[in-house]
Amino acid sequence: MTDAGHNLLRIAQVLKSNGTDGELVMGFRDISPEDIDLKEPVYVHFDGLPVPFFIDSFVRKGSSKALVRLTDINCLKDAEEMAGRAVYIKENAILSEEDDISLIGWTLYDSFHNEVGVISDFFDIPGNPCIEVGTISGTAMIPLHEDLVISADEESRTLVMTIPDGLI
Repeated sequence: MTDAGHNLLRIAQVLKSNGTDGELVMGFRDISPEDIDLKEPVYVHFDGLPVPFFIDSFVRKGSSKALVRLTDINCLKDAEEMAGRAVYIKENAILSEEDDISLIGWTLYDSFHNEVGVISDFFDIPGNPCIEVGTISGTAMIPLHEDLVISADEESRTLVMTIPDGLI
């Protein structure tokens, strides 16, 4: 459902404040929190007008809630004023599947530029996302952590990583 005249889509409701420094608990509806472009502002109505807020931090809690810090909401009083209000985004702030780069089918190379194999799957394990790679000796699960990635080339569909000993 859109907000008339503003092209805004209702995505969540501020359920309550959390702590004393302005953190909010938001409940999401009809959309998964990871489908939101966190670089885009969210909007909350005050006096009938949508007021933009940028997301400073976002920690997902379960499948439909998140702990959120919004710019300029930094005390309990401000957070309490937000409680119960609907949260909106512009319709174009929803990430589409095309915005996510799928690594499946990419070729994985180690830090010495030796071909390891082709990435066959991705596992979004909370706190430890992994890729599955078909190697000469079978399949291997490799943690996909930003500290291990050396380079990624979307055009050539290649990923170069430091691979911890013993995984391949």
